Amino acid sequence: MQTLSRRRSELHRFSSTFLNQFKRTTTHTLTNNSSLSDHSLIADDKSSVLVERNACSRTVVLNRPSFLNALNTSMGRRLQKLYKSWEENPDIGFVVMKGSGRAFCAGGDIVYVHDMIRKGNIEGCKEFFWTLYTFMYLVGTYLKPHVAILNGITMGGGAGVSIPGTFRVATDKTAFATPETLIGFHPDAGASFHLSHLPGYLGEYLALTGDVLNGVEMAACGLATHYSLTTNVPAIEDCLKNLITDDPSVVETCLQKYTDLDFPSNASVIRRTETLNKCFSHDTVEEIIDALESEAEKTNDGWCNDVLKKLKYASPLSLKVALRSIREGRFQTLDQCLIREYRMSLQAVVGHISGDLYEGVRARLLDKDFAPKWDPPSLEHVTQDMVDQYFSPLSSLEPDLDLPTKQREAFT
Repeated sequence: MQTLSRRRSELHRFSSTFLNQFKRTTTHTLTNNSSLSDHSLIADDKSSVLVERNACSRTVVLNRPSFLNALNTSMGRRLQKLYKSWEENPDIGFVVMKGSGRAFCAGGDIVYVHDMIRKGNIEGCKEFFWTLYTFMYLVGTYLKPHVAILNGITMGGGAGVSIPGTFRVATDKTAFATPETLIGFHPDAGASFHLSHLPGYLGEYLALTGDVLNGVEMAACGLATHYSLTTNVPAIEDCLKNLITDDPSVVETCLQKYTDLDFPSNASVIRRTETLNKCFSHDTVEEIIDALESEAEKTNDGWCNDVLKKLKYASPLSLKVALRSIREGRFQTLDQCLIREYRMSLQAVVGHISGDLYEGVRARLLDKDFAPKWDPPSLEHVTQDMVDQYFSPLSSLEPDLDLPTKQREAFT
């Protein structure tokens, strides 16, 4: 059996190439995707969102495997329409979401956004973020149980459409990360809410470094509600399909039946709570880096040096923005976080403060030289005014993200 440390290293290698997959443009339809060629699957236009009708539930399949199921505007609109209709349907008790291929969802299609920026289509970018963030809030306030099966890559917006829901099932194939600082962006899609509520300062660590957690680690820190081996996923899906209920405790019992007990490896960041909290509890990115350098010098800990390399690769502006975003998220609700992140995302795509998003996507996804020329080039060149502007509306006339007032009853 594969050891956890080996699984973790494989997940890191796996995730290092996930962003590059967005460029591939192979078209997969329902008829040529054998893993989804079930007669009960109904495709939307372009087959990017599939729906499986069960007796008392609906299963959504994100179906852009060549793009690791990355979300675009049309998918967001389709998902909103489906979820709203199901929420009002008394014959539907709960909803399941999963992905096709080797990913659950690698997030928003950032190359799609890059292309809109290149064409000057800022309105299209606004619609993209507005549509997806609104859907994420819908998941977070959904009045029926929601189960996300995270059997594969789950990053950025993939976390945004799953973590706010009732149940998240991670597996031994799950790779979770919020790697936005590596492309000159900020952890969005509600990340400032769910990362800020993790134990200690793990959220700051994940937001700044873009490090990857596996399924066991997700369950250990609370990002996942259940952990199961991939071999159990078909049985989980069959169990859910046969449920006739809208009771979350009944869904919970089904999931618990296939839960596997496992523990993070000794090399896991979950095992480094003391060092992580000591270094990432500081008020500024500069102080965090100083603490890591001091710790590395005192202990000769290679982990600290690895973390420093990640921080020194990332966009300096993104690091400062991400740290502030997580810290603010601790004192905000999900809707407040999404409204703030919407402002931040528009600032990033317009590029008035910095063109780091455009440059980061170029360096990592398009030209793949992995040598971004960040602007500002270093932390010392990032001013407080730049960071403050990142959190401000584009203009006094720019509308904020408008989310409905609705709260889901907490499931305990």
